[in-house]
Amino acid sequence: MIKFWQKRAELGILTEDVAVEEELKAIQKEIKEQVKKKFAGSLAIRMVDSGSCNACEAECNALSNPYYDLERLGIYFVASPRHADVMLLSGVMTFNMTPHALEAYEQIPEPKWVITLGDCPVMQAPFEQTFAIKAPAENHLKVTHHIAGCPPTPLEIIKGLLEFLRKI
Repeated sequence: MIKFWQKRAELGILTEDVAVEEELKAIQKEIKEQVKKKFAGSLAIRMVDSGSCNACEAECNALSNPYYDLERLGIYFVASPRHADVMLLSGVMTFNMTPHALEAYEQIPEPKWVITLGDCPVMQAPFEQTFAIKAPAENHLKVTHHIAGCPPTPLEIIKGLLEFLRKI
């Protein structure tokens, strides 16, 4: 125990990674510029879960905390697909949820895009193709961009959103 406290006293408190902080600030600045340029300052995202473990949703919830604060960048999660510009689809496409995901997609006004989130929509998850699974998502929807990970971290999601904004 004495060695632990000696090492802690020598190193000090290490809670921040300066390189990650600077990278995040640069990404946030570019996202804000892209959203302002391509979506008149406000990008609305409708999150649709087509049969997941909810890990991706938990990571997306972290995007609303004060550290990442997507709303400050002009990106909002909306409750209605009619108010959305983008569908963020997570989870393996299940038999029961596929019609609901398609219905939500059809309610999004044109122009509309689909971003898949996590490994499940592209069938890299630990699921086998059965009668209950209708994946991959690209068989049912026109997917514009994919954010990989199981689950992707909030930083990876932000990077993925920036790649999407650059792509369109």
